[in-house]
Order: sequence, then C-alpha cells, then structure tokens
Amino acid sequence: MIIEPGPLLAAISSPDDLKKLAPEQLVQVSTELREFIIDTVSIYGGHFGASLGVVELTVALHYVFNTPYDQLVWDVGHQAYGHKILTGRRDRFPTNRRYGGMSGFPKMTESKYDAFGVGHSSTSIGAALGMAVASDYKKEFDRQHIAVIGDGSMTAGMSFEALNQAGAMRNNMIVVLNDNCMSIDPNVGALKEYLTDITTSRTYNKVRDELWNVLGKLSKFGPNPQQIARKVEAAMKATLLKQSNLFEALNFRYFGPVDGHDVQHLVEVLNDLKSIPGPKLLHCVTVKGKGYALAEKDQTLWHAPGLFDKITGEIFTKVPDKPQPPKYQDVFGHTLLELAQANDKIMGVTPAMPSGSSLNIMMAAMPERAFDVGIAEQHAVTFSAGLATQGMVPFCNIYSSFMQRGYDQVVHDVALQNLHVVFCLDRAGFAGADGPTHHGCYDLAYMRCIPNIVVSAPMNEQELRNLMYTAQLPENARPFSIRYPRGEGVMPEWRTPLQRVAIGTGRVIHEGEAGGVAVLTIGHIGNYAVKAAAALATEGLDVGHYDMRFCKPLDEEMLLGVARRYRAIVTVEDGCLQGGFGSAVLEFLADHGQHLPVRRLGIPDRVVEHGSQDQLYKECGFDADGIAQAVREMGAKVAEAKRETVLR
Repeated sequence: MIIEPGPLLAAISSPDDLKKLAPEQLVQVSTELREFIIDTVSIYGGHFGASLGVVELTVALHYVFNTPYDQLVWDVGHQAYGHKILTGRRDRFPTNRRYGGMSGFPKMTESKYDAFGVGHSSTSIGAALGMAVASDYKKEFDRQHIAVIGDGSMTAGMSFEALNQAGAMRNNMIVVLNDNCMSIDPNVGALKEYLTDITTSRTYNKVRDELWNVLGKLSKFGPNPQQIARKVEAAMKATLLKQSNLFEALNFRYFGPVDGHDVQHLVEVLNDLKSIPGPKLLHCVTVKGKGYALAEKDQTLWHAPGLFDKITGEIFTKVPDKPQPPKYQDVFGHTLLELAQANDKIMGVTPAMPSGSSLNIMMAAMPERAFDVGIAEQHAVTFSAGLATQGMVPFCNIYSSFMQRGYDQVVHDVALQNLHVVFCLDRAGFAGADGPTHHGCYDLAYMRCIPNIVVSAPMNEQELRNLMYTAQLPENARPFSIRYPRGEGVMPEWRTPLQRVAIGTGRVIHEGEAGGVAVLTIGHIGNYAVKAAAALATEGLDVGHYDMRFCKPLDEEMLLGVARRYRAIVTVEDGCLQGGFGSAVLEFLADHGQHLPVRRLGIPDRVVEHGSQDQLYKECGFDADGIAQAVREMGAKVAEAKRETVLR
C-alpha cells in the first residue's frame, strides 16, 4: 500500500529542501511528518511513540544545522523515524524493519546522514564528543556536533562519563536532552526526580524568563548584559531549586527547559546555541506519542504496538482457534513469582525492562523484592552481586545483547567471588526485526569462558521452569546463566510441576540408528531439530537427537556415549559459531581422543541483518530444512566412509 505524504513533506528529499521553507511553514511540515509516521507504522509496524515525540525537534534540528556536515547523533534510535524520512528515505520507509529493507535504527552504511550507528542506549554523547575532538584536530571549527539523548538513556553510567570528559574538554558540542519521563517503561531513579523538579518549578521558570527579558534589554548593564543574566540565573537555580544545576556543575551551559513541541521556538533557540562556544545542554520537554492520543495515554503499550487501525486505535492481534504457547518472557515472569513465594530470599532485578522481561509480574506482587534500576546494566549486575553477599538469591534479567554491557561486572563482581546470582538472558539468539544491535549472538561464547559459572538453555517452557527452580536451590549457590529466545515457546500447557535438573546433564530426545548421525542441540532451536528429524524419518533416516541443556558443564558421559554410537555429529545453536556450543563439543571430543566428523550449525562470523527469526534461521542454514540438509550431507559422508572401509 502506498502512503501519500502531505504536500510539503512530498517535496522534501533532503534537509536542503526543508531549509527552503519559511519558518512559519515548519508547523505544517511537522504535522505532515507526524501523520506520515502514524499512517506507515499502523500498516507496516515498527516503533511508534518515540518518533512521534520528537517530530518538531527533528524538523528544527535539520532546519537549523547543516547536516550531514554538522553531525547529528541519535541515542538508541527508536526516535529517528522522522530523521530518516527527512533525509531521503521517505519512499523506503514502508520497508522499515522488514527482511531486506531499511533498518529500524540509524546505521552508517545506510545513509550519510546517520553519523553513528546505534541500537543500545547512552552512546550518543561519547560518540559526538569523539567527533567534536576529531573536528577540532582537523581545524573544522565551524562544524557542529549534536547528541540527542532521552532522560532514560541519561541514567546510564556512559552518559555521565561522557559528560564529565566533555565538560573538561570544552569542545563545540550540543547535547539535546529529550525529557519525556519514559524509555520503554516509565523512568525511575533520582535523575528523573531531578529533571521533574527543574521542569515543574513554576517559580524558577517564571523568574528565569523575566530575568532574561529585563537584563537582556538594559544597556546600562554594559555591552554584555546576558553575561550578568547568566550569573544571576545560576544563583537563582541554586536558591529556587534548592540544589545546584547538575549539568552546569559538569561545565555544560544549561538552557531550558523548553517546549519540545514548539518548532518555531526550537529553531530560534538552536540558532542561538550555534554561536555559543563550548559544551551546551538544551533541555527539551516532550510527550512520547505526541499527536496520537492513545499513544500519549499509554506510552509503554504504544512503544511498538504492532499493526493497528489508526482511526479506532484497535491493535490487530490474531485470534487463534486453539490454545497457544506463551512467550518465554511470560513463563519467566510467572515462574519467578512462583519461586519467590516459596523462597523469601529471591529478588528480581532488571535494567529498565520490567515489561519486556515480564519482571513487572513480580514487581506488582512484591514491589519490595523486585527492582528496576534504570538503563544501567553494569549497575544491575553489581547490585545483584551485593544482594548475593547478604544471602539473597537475585534473578538478574537482562537481554542477551545488553548483557554485553555488563560483562566486566559478571567476571569481576560475580564470578570471581562465586556469588549466587542467576542471570536470565532474554532475547538470546536472533532478536528479529530489531536487527544486529539486538541479536543475542554471543552469550554462550562469552559466558562459558568464565570460571565458576553454569551456562544453560532450555528447549521449552518446562525446561525453563526447571532450570530456574534448579538455579535457586542452596546446593547450586554459584553464578548461573539461563538463556532463552524472544517470542513464543512450544507448550500451551506450560505450568508443569517444578523439578530439579542435575547440573551438566542432557536429555535424549531420540536415540537414532547406531553408526549414523546424531544431532546435538542446545536451547529452543532444538525444536527445529525435532521437525528436521521427523522429515528425515520419512526418507528412512533414523537420526539421533540429544538436547544438551548445558553448554557448561557439558554432559561428558552423554557426549562419550554419542561418540561411541554414531559416526558423525551435527551441532545446532542459535548463537555464534566462534567459541559457542559447537566449539565446546569439538574441544571435548579432541581432548578425549574422539575423532569423528562434526558439522556445526549456528550464527556465522558476520553481521546478520534484521528479519523474522525464521527468515534469519533459514538464511544462516539452521532452520528445520537446513538441519535436515546438514544431516543428509553428513550421512552421505558416513556412507562413503563405510564403502571405503569395505573396499579396503
């Protein structure tokens, strides 16, 4: 379906076209841009509320600055749809997040206007600072560097590290703080309260405006009356807000708060900021989902609602004709509450993803035992370690790709001290339309090389429940990692009795023909191996299938039995081939003098772009058809080896 843009937007193929408009036309451009996003996302899907909240800001930034020479860095990138539409990608926008189409996030290889690739939060200020320093070194002193960051992303340590350096460096850069009190879930913590105080202090805002109006007009204060105004304002902030300004303490010139939806005023302010040297912070107050009433009202639901009717607001969902399996995240959430009700030492921790991880289930029932620590993965891990030192059993739920950000803390604060922290890694493997910034490719590899830790993955909902139950038992008081994918499992009747699993033991799914091929799997991808084995059975191939469950420690007894019974092995994992489960199997076989051929299936050593999970499994050769084909090829090699043995 073709989405027709409004007349002004239709004429904009680059920011140069936008600059041809009169300032008073920017309100209409903003309206047309917002409607185009609503129309397209309602039909084709994608993130929603974040981009609606920065429409006017996006228009103002591209109107004022000379992009791409002036470098605009978006944080995370959920909010960059308007940016993409204004920078030559309007006609491609319906392919957004679709297999082979446009990325849902800014990406350097996609456009010269995407100054920095993003997907994880809190990188914009550091990246923009690096660009600013490089520009100064190259004597490009006219070049502007703008980082747009949300108040949720500002809670991460990286943001403060970058602010700290930028304040000392004094380079020419602007940080635009998009303050809407939301990331995906409502923001938490002291910074949120601080920004709210600044935003809502009527006395401060009224006096500030009057101060600038009066002192800015009185010539008797000398040639630079605004300098006096700034000094008075600084003292006023400390008095009226009962605290010094955090950003000015870091040597940033603070401006705001301003209305982030007044596009003409934003243009005036940004034009003023261009002429002020050094680091500056513009505090914009916005509404996530602005312009679509339902998205303004329920900002978490409308972060990425899927397809919907833009008139009625009905979100389209398929109505199944039979019971469906739940999402793995919901199994986690309900099971954690069940475990916590039986074990008063269990606590839940997540870095800003309570709804995405379903920790919100425990947070609602036991708010004193479940914590959203904000976008701060490093802190989430160390906070969990601190809980564990006092006899608590924290379940730290972090998306696999975000766990990468807390890796040092897993090693230094948890594993080296052998603390009882259970890591539940959601979105492991291919994350789907979010693409390579969110794929959880590496956790099996980066976890299994750490001492003391157990590394596991369930094949279905029952196994997830059992692994969670096992991980919290006192006899397993050590670091424990459980990874599971995004999306649904395979068991509509998933509330099975909790059972202990012996650490380092696998399951025999099917014992195949001796002298043939065995398939070893770990995690949910084992269900695709079941389909492959069923297809091969119709061809007369009796394939062995073993669900290993643990990447560390491996089930050594099972592996030795497989090596003795079969003539070839296929390993399958929804993770990177380098250093992952297949590598662990190869290492074990080599160490034990077992020299049968092994074919490893998994995520190859390259960046895999976005698409549905099934599309990406197929692309990488480990969907059911790919597994079956690998078994056929290994079976042919076994048959050829047997013939050669007979001939000899």
